Amino acid sequence: MQIVVAGQGYVGLPLAVRAAEVGHRVVGYDVDPHRVQQLAAGQSSMRDVDSSRLRAVLDSGAYSATVGAAALAGFDIAVITVPTPLRDGVPDLTYVESCARTLGERLRPGATVVLESTSYPGTTEELLLPILEEVSGLKGGVDFLAGFSPERIGNKRWSFDGTPKLVSGIDAKSLDVIKKFYDGIFQTTVPVSGTKVAELAKLIENTFRFVNISMVNEMAMLAASLGVNIWEAIDAAATKPFGFMRFTPGPGVGGHCLPVDPMFLSWKAQQELGIPFRFAELAADVNRHMPDYVVRRLMEALGKRGMPIRGSRILLLGLTYKYNATDLRNSPSARVAELLTNLGAEVRGAEPNIPDGDDTGPNVLRVDAAPDEVATADAVVLLMDHPRFDLPMIENCATYVLDCRNRLSGPNVETL
Repeated sequence: MQIVVAGQGYVGLPLAVRAAEVGHRVVGYDVDPHRVQQLAAGQSSMRDVDSSRLRAVLDSGAYSATVGAAALAGFDIAVITVPTPLRDGVPDLTYVESCARTLGERLRPGATVVLESTSYPGTTEELLLPILEEVSGLKGGVDFLAGFSPERIGNKRWSFDGTPKLVSGIDAKSLDVIKKFYDGIFQTTVPVSGTKVAELAKLIENTFRFVNISMVNEMAMLAASLGVNIWEAIDAAATKPFGFMRFTPGPGVGGHCLPVDPMFLSWKAQQELGIPFRFAELAADVNRHMPDYVVRRLMEALGKRGMPIRGSRILLLGLTYKYNATDLRNSPSARVAELLTNLGAEVRGAEPNIPDGDDTGPNVLRVDAAPDEVATADAVVLLMDHPRFDLPMIENCATYVLDCRNRLSGPNVETL
């Protein structure tokens, strides 16, 4: 089939390449000319798709990348994987709306449009479908098909295609076509009764993680005040073989999902029902203030050594929002760096997973985590324990470390 994947980022590129590998003709559409230029040259910056796989589907002719909307004409299935950020607590669906209009202008009878971008329950039927119908002049469920299938990026244990895929449609025929498409890409598909169920399921997945991370973050602050090692307590609790799932504290929550997705449901509940989603709002408040707690702990540690924060050299290790990731979006490191800079500290950052020219992260001097850099810092903060960091060297060379990941030990190390 002729497939369009609109959005060639962390969600869209793995889907596009996998669809090309299983035999579809895929057009990867993106409005970022630089990204498209890189993809057309066979250069992938996404950890889930190495450049050799990208070059293979490019060379075979199964995949092409473009910024030209004209290349989208004649698609059988189009999948929307564009960002859905929050702006001051309000879902910003302008990318979805714009993409829907672009696809609607090229929508033909019998074609299918699938939304993968995370949003509140009702987005597919109440926003996407009306735009497609208005622009195309066609009727959803009669002339064309549509549905929602939430993205699930794989992790260390579960591969992209090995992660079960939820699928839904606006009607039975839409579900059937969408399920068959994803059956050829994923090892397991899980059909649900409607698009709102699939949309809510995605929010449940991420809200579950968001709330539990906020709980252990707040417990970490309480445990430190009580003089209890939170990490040992979590290890002890995790020995229970049922009824418990291990979550660990950190400097905050980042990325494009966890700090954003629960707020979609919170906004929807407030707008449509007039009631708050209190768990999500409380979790957001806790996680939003974790960088403040990191800085406060750092100030206390320096104060014990008779050093003010102003003028101190602080080295931040690991700037991405997640372990071994290449993604800086919404990373708590940015807020930690901002707070320290505003207090007059000389802040430096080491991030081996991001090229030095990338300016999307914290506005700090980028350095390598070399022994002399570690040794000359008044304090080192391990925000993310990437495998490329030499942890024994950090233990030996640093005069003081605030370890937010419980990976270091020694008299000069404090855990969060």
